[in-house]
Amino acid sequence: MSVDKRVLPDPQPTYLDTPQGRRIACHRSDGTGPGIVFLGGFMSDMQGTKAVHLEAAARAQGRAFLRLDYSGHGASSGAFEDGCISDWTADAVAVIEAQTEGPQVLIGSSMGGWIALLIARQMPDRVAGLVTVAAAPDFTEDSMWAGMNDITRAKLTREGRIFLPSDYDAPYTITRHLIEDGRENLVLREPLELPFPVRFLQGTADNDVDVSVALSLLDHAQGADLRLTLVDGADHSFSSPDCLQLIEAALDEVTARALG
Repeated sequence: MSVDKRVLPDPQPTYLDTPQGRRIACHRSDGTGPGIVFLGGFMSDMQGTKAVHLEAAARAQGRAFLRLDYSGHGASSGAFEDGCISDWTADAVAVIEAQTEGPQVLIGSSMGGWIALLIARQMPDRVAGLVTVAAAPDFTEDSMWAGMNDITRAKLTREGRIFLPSDYDAPYTITRHLIEDGRENLVLREPLELPFPVRFLQGTADNDVDVSVALSLLDHAQGADLRLTLVDGADHSFSSPDCLQLIEAALDEVTARALG
């Protein structure tokens, strides 16, 4: 759920106007399929270390790659505090439908892992495989809401927003709409079918997403090819050279199994 490390600015992105009236920025690299779609985290953007690194790796392999900014993130339209899980999932679905062909391998980082699971539930025929990095399914309920005391919950309900401290640039603006919408998108309370190869990656030193979340996700999801890799000492960014290599290896393995 964190802001990823920034890298040098990109060339001008492509923009897509969604059916909901939002303008979504994205970068697409042409190549062979199944393509890779990177889904970033809460208050992150497509300029993060993982997104840019994996795009370069995909280009080197001649594989198609897509990364995007949800509304209220990065170069896309809208204010962050106006968004919610439903909106950001719809943004990703619209870009995938417009910018890709055939099944894709989704890679979801933090909140992007939750969004990837929602996409897999909504359009399983367009998903060839899934890799998650520090996936944060249901975090608005199980982390944010569960972590508030009665006074904070009452203030959020009464005023419609609160500000939570962040280890990054600015406090998180958390809205009542975000929490209420999150409850409409929970994935750990009902069957979660993942009928394709899936690799979950999780660091043991992650201060934002506890290892127990990854274990719960592995236990809850249903599929014939699900694996969880725990990396001792890796933090939430999961962006060290070794971690980036692990993500690449997971993508390669998922792709090979999807094609095989």
